[in-house]
Amino acid sequence: MKQQNSPLDAVLAVRAEVAKVVVGQEGVLTGTIAALLVRGHVLLEGVPGVAKTLLAKSIAAAFDMQFSRLQFTPDLMPSDVIGQQLVDQSAGSAISFRFREGPVFTNLLLADEINRTPPKTQAALLEAMEERQVSYDGHTLLLPDPFLVIATQNPIEYEGTYPLPEAQLDRFLFKLNVMYPTAEQELEMISRHDAGLDPHDVRGAGVATVASAADLAAGRAAIQAIRVDSAVRQYIVSLCRTTRESPSLQLGVSPRGATWLLHASKAWAWLSGREFVTPDEVKAVAKPCMRHRIIVRPELELEGTTADAVLDGLLATVPTPR
Repeated sequence: MKQQNSPLDAVLAVRAEVAKVVVGQEGVLTGTIAALLVRGHVLLEGVPGVAKTLLAKSIAAAFDMQFSRLQFTPDLMPSDVIGQQLVDQSAGSAISFRFREGPVFTNLLLADEINRTPPKTQAALLEAMEERQVSYDGHTLLLPDPFLVIATQNPIEYEGTYPLPEAQLDRFLFKLNVMYPTAEQELEMISRHDAGLDPHDVRGAGVATVASAADLAAGRAAIQAIRVDSAVRQYIVSLCRTTRESPSLQLGVSPRGATWLLHASKAWAWLSGREFVTPDEVKAVAKPCMRHRIIVRPELELEGTTADAVLDGLLATVPTPR
């Protein structure tokens, strides 16, 4: 009898499937999978054309999840995101109402260029991301499980955009920077396209379902059981509190950010095959987990200081437990 793969094997196999259509971006891919495992959400920041949408579609296909894409524009309304109540006269002359579910009722929602829509529409995602439910007219509808929001934004073009408020940024587990591929990766990418790769058809490109909702559930249970020593917990707290005391920052990491850093570290340890968290896992996820939760002082930002540079300094100064 063929031995069944473990949940970890199944989850790690997703990376190989996505690699059939996405060249490079291993860190972004692993970070997105880690977020899915701990019920977090991901903000992808990168210029157009670096495979953000393709990455999301491929992950959904490999996990056999329902996928929806929503292009955020200045005229998008909250009802376009969560759905709306409609008049239903199909039962006869009596007027009744029914709720038509919006794109948010899915497993993986790609919120493309989320900073191009006004705050009122951005806020429509808040309850869905935090509570995993939608409320309308006194009623509450639960969203499917699993549920993951992958939002994208362009770091270059800011004209006509609405920066995400801190309250919404804090709902994202990771902010992952999607960089240009290397020369070798770009050559491999165009070679695949030359051979007939259609990025709009990930199934046709060979991406198969290799993990299921059961694998995700088992992975989440295993991550919950990952051990975290008291010294590592103290290290996480020290890192977050140091951001609040840094003279380079006007806003530090919230307590919610500290709990997300814990969960992300446990997910990273599980994906690495460990049964406990080391400081290395904390350091590996610290910048993606914290960079969008801090604000550099304006005078330093004008001089070119970045959130990542400040975090690099803090990671170098906060004592690492042994």
